[in-house]
Amino acid sequence: MIRMLVSVRSVEEALQAAGFGVDYLDLKEPAAGALGGLDIAQIRYILAAVRPRHPSLMISATIGDLQATELTAIEHAIREVADAGVDLVKVGVPGQGGAAADALLGRLALCGRPIVPVLIADDGIDDGLFAIACTLPFPALMVDTQAKLGGSLVERMGSARLARLVATARAHGKPFGLAGALQLRDLPALRELKPAFAGFRSAVCEGERSGSLVPARLKAVHDGLAADRTAFCEAIAE
Repeated sequence: MIRMLVSVRSVEEALQAAGFGVDYLDLKEPAAGALGGLDIAQIRYILAAVRPRHPSLMISATIGDLQATELTAIEHAIREVADAGVDLVKVGVPGQGGAAADALLGRLALCGRPIVPVLIADDGIDDGLFAIACTLPFPALMVDTQAKLGGSLVERMGSARLARLVATARAHGKPFGLAGALQLRDLPALRELKPAFAGFRSAVCEGERSGSLVPARLKAVHDGLAADRTAFCEAIAE
């Protein structure tokens, strides 16, 4: 069963997405980059509005597009976002690996907060880095893209490559999500790949991803993933 994550930046968007039965809300500012962060006051404001109405909804937030070498700034941002009351904190990690990515992953694993590393796939995903991330005590992992105009993650990486990542995460028992300019046309591939969850912004907005959420598009993505949910429920009932 593929769970649906939608990125939102306001109370209105959060309540709108929650009303469509999304599984996760991700608080971010789409106009500020792939992992653009909201002000802490805005995060608290959204949580105060959403929690009473949707108490069981999982809510994450990003810390902003910080460089992997900015460890002190990253740790400070993690503390601020986590203390605002979200369930998960998302932090970008260079997916191609290297010393900075290795050091960052290690620090994230030891920070004592519920971190979801988001491996940025624009320059590829290093298999060794991904395998290590799967063994560390993170509640989940994601792959995303920084650039949003060069096609979706599925189109840029290909289903075969993504399938290997999904299989690696599944072998380690690690919930793993895919995001990166995903569109309605990617839903069949996603249903084949079966990640634990998939993240959407571009597909559910009017125009660019910084535009407003569109109810019809939220419904289309929700229903498209629900085809997989129905098959899952029928399978376990047999």
